[in-house]
Amino acid sequence: MKNTNSLVSAFTSALLVATFASSACAKPDSVMFTKKTPVIDGIANDAAWKEGDWHEMTSLMWGTRPESTDFSGRYKLRWNKDALYLLAEIQDDHLSDTYANPLERYWDDDCLEIFIDADASGGDHLNNYNAFAYHLALDNQVVDIGPNEAGEAVPQLYNDHVENKWQRDISAPHKIHWEAVVHVFDDNYQHGKDNLPVTLQEGMTLGFMLAYCDADGGDREHFLGSHEITPVNGDKNLGYKNASVFGKIVLAK
Repeated sequence: MKNTNSLVSAFTSALLVATFASSACAKPDSVMFTKKTPVIDGIANDAAWKEGDWHEMTSLMWGTRPESTDFSGRYKLRWNKDALYLLAEIQDDHLSDTYANPLERYWDDDCLEIFIDADASGGDHLNNYNAFAYHLALDNQVVDIGPNEAGEAVPQLYNDHVENKWQRDISAPHKIHWEAVVHVFDDNYQHGKDNLPVTLQEGMTLGFMLAYCDADGGDREHFLGSHEITPVNGDKNLGYKNASVFGKIVLAK
């Protein structure tokens, strides 16, 4: 049985490596530099957002594909030396925050999920800090799984990593604008220690993916994201544990 499990693990790892190698051939998305730091208030009227293309969130990662009136999403990114800046425009006909405890079934509430890999190296990040999968809740709490001081991989708050706020668009009641500033940490990060975020520079390549959990009734129904994922044993919900399925972004001027 041990040998069988080892073969299955090796096969799964090989599939993920192949998936990452395939995505690595794709041209990274270019992220515009901004001199004017956007105000994180969910209003989305900052000069930083005036230019540049929107990126769609249409890749199904889990569940069924929703009607556009139920969910649709798109986003923009900017950067400066201090952080990445995100604007997401979300169409969701029912916002749900069922679980008051931010560490309880946070994936079964509506949430925006930001995946970051500081060096775009890919690989496992469920049991270490090789990469992050930040779940931004409707109450603006930020959750990911990572090793605590005892080395146990458990859900934890990372509110100091991502500042975020959303607001409804007054002209379209089912549309929200969600802004975030993401401080990027590399795999030297240690829980409970004094950690400094990476200083971002022109030409850097990062692993990146964005997704939205749509959970109208206390359970996740739809999970759509920014990048296509090659399924492993039929499963596309892989980003929370393996950064090999992320896309890539390159920081440009």
